[in-house]
Amino acid sequence: MDAITKTNELFFNQTELTEDQIMPVIGDALAGSDDGELFLEESHSESLVFDDGRMKASNYDRSIGFGLRGISGEAHGYAHSDDMTIAAIKRAANTIKSVNDGYDGVMAVAPKGGHNTPLYTSDNPLEATDFTTKVKLIEDINAYARAADPMVKQVSVSVATSWRAVRIMRPDGFQAADIRPLVRINVSVVLEKDGRMESGSSGAGGRVMLDQWLEPSAWQGQVDEAIRQARVNLSSVAAPAGELEVVLGPGWPGVMLHEAVGHGLEGDFNRKGTSLFSGKIGQQVAAKGVTVVDDGTMMDRRGSVTIDDEGTASRRNVLIEDGILVGYMQDRQNARLMGVEPTGNGRRQSFAHSPMPRMTNTFMMNGQHTHDEIIASVKKGLYAVNFGGGQVDITSGKFVFAASEAYMIENGKIGAPVKGATLIGNGPDAMGKITMIGNDLELDHGVGTCGKAGQGVPVGVGQPTLKMGGITIGGTNMG
Repeated sequence: MDAITKTNELFFNQTELTEDQIMPVIGDALAGSDDGELFLEESHSESLVFDDGRMKASNYDRSIGFGLRGISGEAHGYAHSDDMTIAAIKRAANTIKSVNDGYDGVMAVAPKGGHNTPLYTSDNPLEATDFTTKVKLIEDINAYARAADPMVKQVSVSVATSWRAVRIMRPDGFQAADIRPLVRINVSVVLEKDGRMESGSSGAGGRVMLDQWLEPSAWQGQVDEAIRQARVNLSSVAAPAGELEVVLGPGWPGVMLHEAVGHGLEGDFNRKGTSLFSGKIGQQVAAKGVTVVDDGTMMDRRGSVTIDDEGTASRRNVLIEDGILVGYMQDRQNARLMGVEPTGNGRRQSFAHSPMPRMTNTFMMNGQHTHDEIIASVKKGLYAVNFGGGQVDITSGKFVFAASEAYMIENGKIGAPVKGATLIGNGPDAMGKITMIGNDLELDHGVGTCGKAGQGVPVGVGQPTLKMGGITIGGTNMG
């Protein structure tokens, strides 16, 4: 069953709404607007948390609602409700008309090409696996983690599943729909040795069914990784402070690229001139060899979308090519105002939120060097393998990232693990300091969530091993 047919059942057969009722209302509401749409959504989500040897939380939520948006130049009106009736849509239409009152725009053309071939199953992971099986999965993960190492003092396991059906309707008759499953498993452990306690965590997921994680061979690696991280941290010493060469490991460290560079390449910041990348299309903004891609078309990936939340087909967008800025990520409003095409990056958290330019799966492409060559080239530096939290100022490009797993590099060899290392710098400046790019590109394991303007959406990150020169390290060892 295709997404249009499935959403017919959800939004029309199971409510009092009909297309014949809706189309005249949104046509009237958006008359004179430059753009806009009615966004319908039904979502189901469930989360289970096992902590301290017992089930700590079990949550289920179902929501259904709509959002109606009208765009007039740089302004937009947005009204939403969980009351799925024609009366509620008419009230929303009156709100939109008041915002657009007196504006005489021309409705933008419908998104080109409809939508991609579905990139993931439309099945519901909440229903595909029964509750008892989910509980047993969590209990098995907990038992395995506690038996794996006598130093394990605490284990926390969570399983989160969701299913989201969306429908986009425009007054010109354009319609598109998507059905999006999402699964995430996470395990965190605390180990204790000689009175010292340290933690480690690992997780995985994607737009898949939970059944692929039921066999021990699928999840034991996540537990082993969390315990490995905690063991490393137990033997860590204070991180140095000062300016060092830095090597970033492949995969999840791409979160630094996502934050320090990716947000600065979103269309709204560049249209408003608040990004350091504003007005620099065609200019060198990174070291040669650096190619950055945002790709929403990858099968089963957490950040992928068959269509974005405006109905535009997702696509693979090259943002930086060989160090040259070649494009931004665009939703429909910012693309029109900047005189370019939308790129399939209009995303929203839910029907209660208006879309904006957002990343999907953002990563740096491979270079020519091996991981060992890069490590061997460093006389003294820091090797950052995993990151925790970080902060970025889009207007200045300044970032601060905490490394949750890092090691010293001495004379071309990986040395002692260090704790408390933070990387401090400027995104565009750091991109120019990349001196070696590995050939070992990895994507994260499907756990990323990106926050922007109070909205969270699932994303993916990735990169090969990278070497950067002259990055300031904040640490506690001043020696």
